[in-house]
Amino acid sequence: MAEDKAISVAIVDNSIDPTIYRPVDHWSRHLDVPWRAFVAREGRFPDPAAFSHIILTGSEATIIEREPWAEEEARMAREAVAGGAAVLGSCWGHQLLAYALLGEAHVRRARRPEIGWIAIRMDKTSELLGPAGSTAFTFSIHYDEICDLPPGFEVLASTDDCPVEAFRFGDRPVWGLQCHPEIDIPTGFKNLRDLVDRGFKGREALLEALEQTPRDSGLIHRIVRAFLAAG
Repeated sequence: MAEDKAISVAIVDNSIDPTIYRPVDHWSRHLDVPWRAFVAREGRFPDPAAFSHIILTGSEATIIEREPWAEEEARMAREAVAGGAAVLGSCWGHQLLAYALLGEAHVRRARRPEIGWIAIRMDKTSELLGPAGSTAFTFSIHYDEICDLPPGFEVLASTDDCPVEAFRFGDRPVWGLQCHPEIDIPTGFKNLRDLVDRGFKGREALLEALEQTPRDSGLIHRIVRAFLAAG
């Protein structure tokens, strides 16, 4: 971003049913800078030139069978990256970012969905996630994933079930996170219960996650601090 541009954050809300999932609430509580939300399902997206930082949230949607508005979001994401904005995608937003930059050959159904609180292994040292070899616990719920990143994309973290838990696009301030670090433990339990009550797919896995002992390393604080400092 330009040195004379003050930090301003656009949060692209990719939720489908805000009675279940309210990503703007989850992300904005960690922001102490000006921000504005844009609801993707209503076809509303930011002008990338007007914001220094853009967050692409998760979604109940699938990246494989994309909603009509996903193509518009992909175009906006490409423009933001080309213009030098700092971009952070989480869960579906992580997948959308890979789709936007690389195409549909780099997204797929997860071989094993990750639902509940998981341990993320840091494969590379990064300001966003910490030193290589460290582990952090956070909330996750995803049925799709990204794959086969080419040279120019660096895998920062993984799990046994997900080979690309986090990535960075070269030396640009562009990151994807498969997890939901913004969702705290009480919100995670509520989200899981709501999905079970609504008959969401993967009922058995959702119920298993509800029986877990949750662990959250507070990774969101490091992530937001490093993200806002980038650009």
